[in-house]
Amino acid sequence: MTIDDYKFAGKKAIVRVDFNVPLDENGKITDDTRIRGALPTLKKVLADGGALIIMSHMGKPKGKVNAKFSLGQIKDAVAAALGVKEVKFAPDCAKAADAAAALKPGEVLLLENLRFYPEEEGKPVGIDKEDPAYDAAKKEMKARQKEFAKTLASYADCYVMDAFGTAHRKHASTAVIADYFDADNKMLGYLMEKEVKAVDNILSDIKRPFIAIMGGSKVSSKIGIIENLLGKVDKLILCGGMTYTFAKAHGGKIGDSIVELDKLDVALGVEELAKKNGVELVMAPDAIIADKFANDAVQKVAPSDNIPEGWQGLDAGPEAQKKFAEAIKGCKTILWNGPAGVFEFDNFCDGSRAIGNAIAEATAEGAFSLIGGGDSVACVNKFGLADKVSYISTGGGALLEAIEGKVLPGVAAIKG
Repeated sequence: MTIDDYKFAGKKAIVRVDFNVPLDENGKITDDTRIRGALPTLKKVLADGGALIIMSHMGKPKGKVNAKFSLGQIKDAVAAALGVKEVKFAPDCAKAADAAAALKPGEVLLLENLRFYPEEEGKPVGIDKEDPAYDAAKKEMKARQKEFAKTLASYADCYVMDAFGTAHRKHASTAVIADYFDADNKMLGYLMEKEVKAVDNILSDIKRPFIAIMGGSKVSSKIGIIENLLGKVDKLILCGGMTYTFAKAHGGKIGDSIVELDKLDVALGVEELAKKNGVELVMAPDAIIADKFANDAVQKVAPSDNIPEGWQGLDAGPEAQKKFAEAIKGCKTILWNGPAGVFEFDNFCDGSRAIGNAIAEATAEGAFSLIGGGDSVACVNKFGLADKVSYISTGGGALLEAIEGKVLPGVAAIKG
């Protein structure tokens, strides 16, 4: 079933969205890309005369109620985005049967954060994987996950999966719930359809040179993706906090910069694999360093592998910025995931800006550019480049796993 063919009139639709949006200290949304991305699907349900039940997670509350991650904070922003007077709120997503039953056509109900329940992620809590009782605990949690998904499914007549950002997780609300709807009453939303198509664009029709830009703080969280990309790309820029793990692996001095000391051999292995595959690996030769982790820190430029004690690298240096822009120039397929520095600080965002500008220029010259992951999306929005790239993906991990060629549970649950 496709969302265009489905008749929502008189039906209750439960829609899994990804409203895991960044909030400031006052609970105000700082980037509403994910909410805007879901609007076509949500508005379709309402325009057809359906009632809308929205479910999402926010942050990592680890199966416990945490006011900091309450979706109640964004209720009014969702109402404004949808153009409705009110979005009703269910303060407990597993006890919302009455609120769902009372919902009339054209009305909207937002469920509280799904991850306040450990059943959503389906992982045993408070028990180590090495514990002999872990397997039994896992089995019990899987049974509880099914019950939780069944409860969510009971609120509605149909299910729409439109949360690409979590499509790589087999969670109660992203995959398991689909088992409780027949093929005629479950479907992908518009955003999911667009995301799947964008990935196909990159995978099935790679125009070369193909460059990937991988940023962020940790090698460990990206290693699978990096190794996979080394079999596909012509060039790979590694930037952000990862820079200092690579510098340290070669015996460099990195001061107080972020580093994964247990991943030095992994960094050297990445360099070896790049060499073996004939991939041009581009790293930052210099860094903008700071005497503290703050926007108002004293800053200066230093080689990435010669940072004095008491200083830390917070952005790519001027030479690195030139090198990155040069590497991107002339590329025909571009993938960007992760910033080049602490772009949230205005004084340390030039490295990320240089990457964004270079991608925009290459796109204007005919490249297909795909931006994925919350931080990269926030970057292009901050720098006013959103309309100068080919496609902005709402999913970081899901996008990268799809590009790795993995089957996404959130897609498989609908398409089989």
